[in-house]
Amino acid sequence: MNLGKRNRFSANKITVQLLREGIVESIHSCQAAVVDTRGRVLSAAGDPQTTTFARSCLKPIQALPVSISGAQERFNLSEKDLAIICGSHQGTIAQARQVFSILWRCDVEPSALQCPIPECYQSNLQHNCSGKHAGMIAVCRQQGWEISSYMDRNHPVQQLALSTMADLLHMPAAEFICAHDDCGVPTYLLELDQLAHLYALLSAHNQLHLERITRAMTRNPDMVSGDGQFDTELMRLTNGEVVSKSGAEGVQCIGRIGEGLGLAIKVMDGSKRAKTAVSIHLLKQLGWISPTVAQSLEESFLSVGKYSRLEAIGELSLA
Repeated sequence: MNLGKRNRFSANKITVQLLREGIVESIHSCQAAVVDTRGRVLSAAGDPQTTTFARSCLKPIQALPVSISGAQERFNLSEKDLAIICGSHQGTIAQARQVFSILWRCDVEPSALQCPIPECYQSNLQHNCSGKHAGMIAVCRQQGWEISSYMDRNHPVQQLALSTMADLLHMPAAEFICAHDDCGVPTYLLELDQLAHLYALLSAHNQLHLERITRAMTRNPDMVSGDGQFDTELMRLTNGEVVSKSGAEGVQCIGRIGEGLGLAIKVMDGSKRAKTAVSIHLLKQLGWISPTVAQSLEESFLSVGKYSRLEAIGELSLA
């Protein structure tokens, strides 16, 4: 990605403080971008062209080939199936069974999954990326591609996912920098404004395949993450008004359904707790959640312990 060709815009970063009985104990630096469907940065904190690996925030885009290829129709995959393909689930029995159901309808054994078996679990069906892997296998079955190397970055299923993302961002696929995610499949280095652009497109509800993904996630939030997790609780509380997907190392993406606006956040030190706190802070500032929803989220996610809580400071700046 050639970052030198575009004018750079920079604003003050947002910070998240951990307060212990009102005294600052730790500080996290955060950056964010709000983008529309044309890729225009509307507001930002920090530098919207800051790069980060997309990690699990990319899963809804990686799930698009399930719809595009016809695998969804051929294997009669439900919205709940699509949701767990997009999800970073908690490995509950219900979630593992949902992934197994996808593989069963594709006539594939669970042993075909190449994601690791999580520590303290018994099956790779319980890995938080197993739905994504099952979706990729479904596309392979639909297209007649061999399955054993589906994680390889040069495999047709990975190239299809890459070209789908590249087409959405109107960029050559060869320009994207690739690395392996912890589950073994490719992830990509993106600018915050590019991540926000993808979620603006996801939330615009004017393209069939994108709409299928967001509808599946917002109608089945329990498959996207799980009870008590931020993505699930945010989508439950907002009743389909926003789509939300977290990623490792402090990455969070949210789209405003029907308005074609995307928000991407990066906590520079990778903190999960700060990511949640700044997400709530910015959702309030943008008016994407009601005061009642904000209060519920704050009660659930801003209290770190009996004597400490999180507080976000700073505002988005207009581009």
